[in-house]
Amino acid sequence: MLSFIFRRFLSAIPFFILVSLTVFVIIQLPPGDYVDSWAAQMSASGSTVDAVMMANERARLGLDQPMIVQYVRWISDIVLHGDFGRSFTWNQAVSELIGESMGYTVLMTVGSLFLSWMIALPIGVYSAVKRYSVGDYAFTFISFVGLAIPPFLLALILMYLVKEYTGQVLSGLFSEEFQGQNVPWSFAKFFDLCKHLVIPVIIIGISASASLIRIMRANLIDQLSQPYVVTARAKGLTESRLLFKYPVRVALNPFVSTLGSVLPTLVNGGTTVSIVLSMPTAGQMLYNALLVQDIYLSGALLLLICLLTVVGTLISDILLAILDPRIRMD
Repeated sequence: MLSFIFRRFLSAIPFFILVSLTVFVIIQLPPGDYVDSWAAQMSASGSTVDAVMMANERARLGLDQPMIVQYVRWISDIVLHGDFGRSFTWNQAVSELIGESMGYTVLMTVGSLFLSWMIALPIGVYSAVKRYSVGDYAFTFISFVGLAIPPFLLALILMYLVKEYTGQVLSGLFSEEFQGQNVPWSFAKFFDLCKHLVIPVIIIGISASASLIRIMRANLIDQLSQPYVVTARAKGLTESRLLFKYPVRVALNPFVSTLGSVLPTLVNGGTTVSIVLSMPTAGQMLYNALLVQDIYLSGALLLLICLLTVVGTLISDILLAILDPRIRMD
């Protein structure tokens, strides 16, 4: 197992070099650069920006250099010094910006993950065991509705319902009295944070559980028709023990394998939901950075997504080997 983990991380090195180059090229493909966005914002506010000012700003930010020079300088600072550069928009270290937003993103995403599993596991098992029953058809219909409704529309509906019946507007991470860095952490502030995270957790959790229910149902139905289930039933095992000892355990494999795609959502964390609800998560930060071509901030976030994909896939492989004895890694 240790040799497998070592080989996986070793093989990831050329992958990250290739991804970093691809990311750096892609984020500079749109016409213009950050200085053009900055000049447009200054002109919109009534300030005058001439060609000399734009040239000086490009020289200050290093955007007047060829793309390959900018990439070598950026990647060498990351590898040698762990420095991801400074954000043009915020004039702050990229690592500090990502660290500030990741805590809230992790809370939202982990809560959504647990909610989706808590919903999908029992419903998926019930639909497979009681397939073609009234309950199965009802849960199938609900799953299709959950897959069809866009997350941003569900966010708007829940915000309206909360405002209509409670009189509170649950947008952002904190209520007005708890906003600002000068407000110290307390139980009341933490409870207010949890209250504001309820809507995004429900939205992302429902969207994820809708597809997981279908996956669990299909895989469990396939396992229930296998010969080993018939043999175990013939030996006199009770239905509940037979169900959870063998077929459910095997059908869980697709759930575990989703970790490879779940961990990257720690960064994008339901971007559309974050924008609708005014959540300062990493996903919204990535969206804003791409809009203004903040190359160091967007590049670091995209690299983090790739890193989490590799780590998530590795964790899912290890858990699959533990969960299913038929899987072995040398």
